[in-house]
Amino acid sequence: MHLKYLHTMVRVKDLEKSQAFYKLLGLKETRRYDSEQGRFSLIFMAPEGQEECPVELTYNWDGDDALPDDSRHFGHLAYEVGNIYEVCQHLMDNGVTINRPPRDGRMAFVRSPDNVSVELLQEGEALAPAEPWASMGNTGHW
Repeated sequence: MHLKYLHTMVRVKDLEKSQAFYKLLGLKETRRYDSEQGRFSLIFMAPEGQEECPVELTYNWDGDDALPDDSRHFGHLAYEVGNIYEVCQHLMDNGVTINRPPRDGRMAFVRSPDNVSVELLQEGEALAPAEPWASMGNTGHW
């Protein structure tokens, strides 16, 4: 049996805010499909050189009042990063809340504007614990 990963789909309420969030993570738009008849857009975003591993942002033109509070989202997206401290600092500097800081030098969680949980995992071995991360508490849920 042949099986190939295609993408992870998440519904988004504010396409512009969501795209800006994923761009902060280093993803770029790789393709887009707009359906006039269905009144929706599908925007595929992936890391540079990893276009085969996109996240699909599904945006309903007429809105989706259940977002971001319902449970229609996938559990979380996971991305490996080269330096978890630098990535978390970059996200914080751009107004993103670090819900679960990388206290262990290995794992952190943030949320997109649509309440989608995003796990960040340090590539290779965990980094040595460092401040301010080591003593930073959790914020909200992830």
